[in-house]
Amino acid sequence: MPDAGSSRFTDDPRSLLRTNLNELERRIELACAKAGRRRSDVRLLPVSKTVPAAVIRIASELGLSEFGENKVQEAELKARDLADMSFKWSIIGHLQTNKVKSMINFASEFHALDSLRLADALQARLGAQGRRLDVFIQVNTSGEASKYGLPPNEVQEFVHRLPDYPALLPRGLMTLAVFSGEAGKVRGCFRLLRRLRDALRNRTPLSLDLLSMGMTGDFEMAIEEGADIIRVGQAIFGPRPTKDEHYWPGLLPGRSHDS
Repeated sequence: MPDAGSSRFTDDPRSLLRTNLNELERRIELACAKAGRRRSDVRLLPVSKTVPAAVIRIASELGLSEFGENKVQEAELKARDLADMSFKWSIIGHLQTNKVKSMINFASEFHALDSLRLADALQARLGAQGRRLDVFIQVNTSGEASKYGLPPNEVQEFVHRLPDYPALLPRGLMTLAVFSGEAGKVRGCFRLLRRLRDALRNRTPLSLDLLSMGMTGDFEMAIEEGADIIRVGQAIFGPRPTKDEHYWPGLLPGRSHDS
């Protein structure tokens, strides 16, 4: 069994993944119960960045059938290696326009739409193929320069332009909370995204119902604040050997996005 350049995957990755998934499920259920929500209200999107294809196959045997990736090149290789599996792939990281063609060949969902220039590129490629793509609008709720996403005060105008892109199917909003040990600051990011979603419901015919927010370090708070989709990687697959700056360009050294 290949590892990822560290002791991340043991000689018995199946047992490791099963243990991690059971613990993760317990935590999700507790968070849902605390928030008075049903477990079925929250979708788990496993994040498989740096995880070898062989390990993803094992994860599928334990019930996982969809995976989120940050880098298109890495995701494309895995999708090719795992083409015999009926997986759903989501791109959850910043996307350069020159990667659009590659992404739409395998991805069914995109969580980081943050510019009309990118919407133009997606529309052109998708339209040429006669297909559509589920998208989430990324919002920079923390105000940090190290994060991508639209400023909150630009979201409404951006959303009003989306009907011009019929190949894009807006499903909701996405954010990365501030990396902080202060729960109030983290919750503030999630609450801001929820308020934006609620305000948009009354101002647009688009179905922007879903909130994609919360990762390994903060998904319980995200669930309590209304997350519909949590993007979790390390709680399933263990700590990553690769620095997060590789996946989140512009991230300040020493910071983490802990998916």
